[in-house]
Amino acid sequence: MSESYEMPETPWWSQPGATAVLPATAPPAPPAYEPPAPPKPPRRPATAVLIALALLAGGAAGGGVAEYVHQDSTTTTLSSTPLASGTVNNGASTITGTPESAAAIIGPSVVTIEVTGQQSTGFGTQAISDTGSGVIIRSSGYILTNNHVVAAAVGGGSVHVTLADGTTVAAHIIGTDTTTDLAVIKIDGQSGLKAATFAASDSLKVGQAVIAVGAPLGLSNTVTEGIISTLHRPVQTGDTSGNSQAVIDAVQTDAAINPGNSGGALVDLGGRVIGINSAIASTGSSTSGQSGNIGVGFAIPSETAVKVSDQLIASGKAVHSQIGVSVGDSSSSDGTPGNGATLQSVNPGSPAANAGLRAGDVVTKVNDRDITDSTSLIAAVRAYDPGKVVTLTYVRAGVTKTTKVTLASAGSS
Repeated sequence: MSESYEMPETPWWSQPGATAVLPATAPPAPPAYEPPAPPKPPRRPATAVLIALALLAGGAAGGGVAEYVHQDSTTTTLSSTPLASGTVNNGASTITGTPESAAAIIGPSVVTIEVTGQQSTGFGTQAISDTGSGVIIRSSGYILTNNHVVAAAVGGGSVHVTLADGTTVAAHIIGTDTTTDLAVIKIDGQSGLKAATFAASDSLKVGQAVIAVGAPLGLSNTVTEGIISTLHRPVQTGDTSGNSQAVIDAVQTDAAINPGNSGGALVDLGGRVIGINSAIASTGSSTSGQSGNIGVGFAIPSETAVKVSDQLIASGKAVHSQIGVSVGDSSSSDGTPGNGATLQSVNPGSPAANAGLRAGDVVTKVNDRDITDSTSLIAAVRAYDPGKVVTLTYVRAGVTKTTKVTLASAGSS
């Protein structure tokens, strides 16, 4: 059986199933075993794709002591408010609690989002619709979701939000960020909204129990359980044409997330958001072009979500770090991948040029973080704020060197 990875935007997926019923006779001999072929990378531009992902719009996944709580102010503040249930063991990231208690805490803060709009095709304009999820981040009605959930309504269309109690109200888009696949929308005239609490994603542990909450396949208020499979998984999502691609420094989880979970919450057992569910990986596809959860899902880390949402609320746009290069994957002489990111070009006057980097240099580390390909370099750079000084380790003509780079800012639409 061969494997493949896809990056569809529409339509969304369902796992292939059996297509025939065997007769009531002796079953045929099973086919000879064939080892799976390595995944085929999609065609892509200069920046490489680590793994092909499906975005999770339905038409279209615990931490340290610090808590991020969105207040109705211009920034998100750190809060030392005790958890509503469970405890945190200082320094050890040990959280006691249950999926049941965590679901009770986060449940009122997760919403279902229905979006309608239009898109131009070769045959004219057609109506499109998407279903996703969102997280209430301020009690005045601000809701965080994925950019791809609301993209159909940008420039026209409608957005409606169904709250946990079943109330449905209209919403409008505050700002979108294609770079991180995040967006903020707002509902008005609703009282008693409960804003979610965000935990620090940089204190998460592999193996830590989490739950995902959202509206998979349009089924609102759905809760699934799993663990954190790995951290700092650099993944690139978007459509197969290379448009609207986002690079995520992702939290990977095996909690079941499916189309419709996009924009929903990945939560620790204290009921605190540690990620915004965004994409899943797939093996194979069906004739419908759709596929579902196979236990490999990805969430945007809470710290990225908090930072970007604050910027979107303040100005409608977000700012990200860059060093002024174009990059590609590097490989050894025998074609083995995973040896760093090759600088294909360095912009004059850029942070990289000022640090002495040249085209052909192979970056292997950002600070202490290993760089295996171009996507991991992009994710690592964007993990820091503009103005931050980082140390890049690189190889030039077989010699390993280091240099300090002051990150510059780049806007995002």
